[in-house]
Amino acid sequence: MKKRRLLSLLLAFVLLFALAGCSNQTESEPDANAEQPGAPSDTPAEQPEEEVTIRVAALSGPTAIGMVKLMADSEQGETQNTYEFTVAGAPDEITGKVIQGEFDIAAVPTNVASVLYNKTGGNVQLAALNTLGVLYVVENGDTVHSMADLAGQTLYATGKGSTPEYALNYVLEANGLTPGQDLQVEYKTEHAELATLLASGQATLALLPQPFVTSVLTQNPDARVALDLTEEWNKASDGQSALTMGCIVVQKEFAQQHPEALQAFLEEYKASVDYVTDAENLEEAAALTEQYGIIKAAVAQQAIPECNIVFISGEEMKTMASGFYEVLLEADPTAVGGQLPGDDFYYEG
Repeated sequence: MKKRRLLSLLLAFVLLFALAGCSNQTESEPDANAEQPGAPSDTPAEQPEEEVTIRVAALSGPTAIGMVKLMADSEQGETQNTYEFTVAGAPDEITGKVIQGEFDIAAVPTNVASVLYNKTGGNVQLAALNTLGVLYVVENGDTVHSMADLAGQTLYATGKGSTPEYALNYVLEANGLTPGQDLQVEYKTEHAELATLLASGQATLALLPQPFVTSVLTQNPDARVALDLTEEWNKASDGQSALTMGCIVVQKEFAQQHPEALQAFLEEYKASVDYVTDAENLEEAAALTEQYGIIKAAVAQQAIPECNIVFISGEEMKTMASGFYEVLLEADPTAVGGQLPGDDFYYEG
């Protein structure tokens, strides 16, 4: 009887210790399969992207006008990203710095985007189209009513080595006119310089983009729009391509390292374009254009509706741009940097 009682007590003690051990393991030794605080995981949690300051450059003109609301929102601290904006007067003030990596994002002439892609070995991508045709032949007088009427004339222009020059040459040659033989084309460095010459009557004929066309027309009552280069392009190409003047490029490395920041920029830039091109916001958009030193508000208010400011991305962007590049390549391979850009040129997001 004593042995039986002793055996029962021993069993009770064993059971008690076993239960205590299980309890301690549950509290102090969790399941090895459970993720522990601070312990490495097979599927690490995605880290939030590090905040960056995005260096953005734009040309004084429609490309910069489309950004003014974004500039204002950034200044007020109301944007997802932190931005550092530079507004330049001529493409060559931007292109060299894009090649050197000093700008993350830039608004440049559409043909220059292809040139940058080829010059950098594919390190620059096209992210969006932002300006369609905005070029016009403006005359002090009333003698030019067709491309043929330019024969024997001296035409001043801007944008040598970029879209305006190549678009002009394409249209001239389609109409049987060779620059340097049938007419003289003299290039000035900046739009504002040429606009001043035309407004003062020192130049008779000039190819200018908006909003500088409007600036001339408001200052010189004898000036008139003689030709719309977009219409002439459409005639020359038989509607097979579109004249696209400006675009947004991004450094490929930046796009790969900061996809969220780039996506936020594209969204905020599109919102800025939508704001600026909304007729209800015209007065305020024009005021912002003057605030950021692009053009006087009174001129901007008349010019913005004529500036063809857009935001086109994705497949539509690729279709429009590739057709444009093919026309330029056939007309002058140097216009696109010697060859068409590859498919990796088009940023897909």
